[in-house]
Parts: sequence; structure tokens; C-alpha cells
Amino acid sequence: MRIIIIGCGRIGAQLAYSLFKRGHQVSVVDENKASFNNLPPDFKGRTQEGDALNQEVLKRAGIETCDGLAAVTNMDTLNAVICHIAQKEYKITNVVARNYDPYLRPLYESFNIQVISSTSWGSQRIEEMLIDTEGRTVFSAGNGEVEVYEIEIPASWNNKRIGDLITCGDCKWIAVTRAGRAFLPEIDTLLNTGDILAVAATMEGIQDTRANLRRMQED
Repeated sequence: MRIIIIGCGRIGAQLAYSLFKRGHQVSVVDENKASFNNLPPDFKGRTQEGDALNQEVLKRAGIETCDGLAAVTNMDTLNAVICHIAQKEYKITNVVARNYDPYLRPLYESFNIQVISSTSWGSQRIEEMLIDTEGRTVFSAGNGEVEVYEIEIPASWNNKRIGDLITCGDCKWIAVTRAGRAFLPEIDTLLNTGDILAVAATMEGIQDTRANLRRMQED
């Protein structure tokens, strides 16, 4: 694929190098020439110095024939505008933006831009690791709004209904793994000690389920 990376800070440089190592044609744009020093010495992609809002700069970077674009500068307005231009002017459908300030995420959503917020996602992961020890995250959708968790069923929940554990609409059971074999459970499925329960949930949903786990252990 032919991919353009806007911004050659730490994230942009790492992304560009990773894509290059996987065999893609990568072009990196940054207005500060010194930023290209973030790229490893063996990076063989293209670099283009200049203002990414300048269409001539974008054309030299190959925007007219590229397959995807990522805007990963630390300026949310710049990332949003460049992605919007790529979508509307150059009909590029594979566009991703970095969100620097979580409070500005509605800006991207108003343009229907796929956005990755390392701040929001990272903060949520750290919070879970510090406070919520029941269940581990095995998959994250979007920026962590919905995730898949694995919960090991403790002895206090042996022979209890899955419907009594998952009581919140923001948390849904997916599968139970028992003795190495997985199956799709029903609301009346009885849980066994040591079962691994996979659930899809929002942060509120998994917190409700964790509270149910603790309640049975405390009773």
C-alpha cells in the first residue's frame, strides 16, 4: 500500500518505520525538517518537508495516488482538517487521525473520521490495572468504549447462573471456556469454578459485573 503519514514525531516516526518494514510505500510529511531525525537510519521511505495544509506539499507526498493517510501531529485541528481534505478532495476512504486532546474528540466525530486517542485509551488501561483486578482485557474496540474481558469464575460463583452475574445491559456474555473447550452460553447456563467467561462491555458494564463478583464473595 501507498501510505502518507502527516507528522514525524515519536508516533509518526514509529508508525512510518513499522509500515516501511512491512513492505509498504511510505511518505512522511512534516514542516520541521529536524523531525525526520526521529526516523531510524535504515528507513527508505520518502520524506517531504512543508506545511501539510499546502496542497502542493500533499501532492508531492503522493496524496493523489495513495491508499491511506494517517494524521498524527499533536494538533487536533490540523489532524482533523487534513483528514477531511483527504476524504472529500481526494476521495481517500482509509483515513485515521490521532486525537491529542480527548475533549476535542467531537471535532473528529463531526467529520466522521476514524480516530485513535492514546490519552483516553492509555488512561483507561492504567485505571483498570490499578483498581479493577477481576478480569483482563483481551480486545479493545474504538478507543476502549467497548472491550472484551476474560473473567475467571471463582469458587463463590460455582453452580450459579450466568444471568445472575451479568445483570447490566452494558455487559453481554460471549463465551465460556471450560476444560479447554469453549461454548456459547445461555442466560440459565450454570458457571463452574475455573470457567473463563468472555464478556463484551462498556466501562460501566464491566464495573457492574465486577461488583457482582465481589458481592457474592463477601456474602
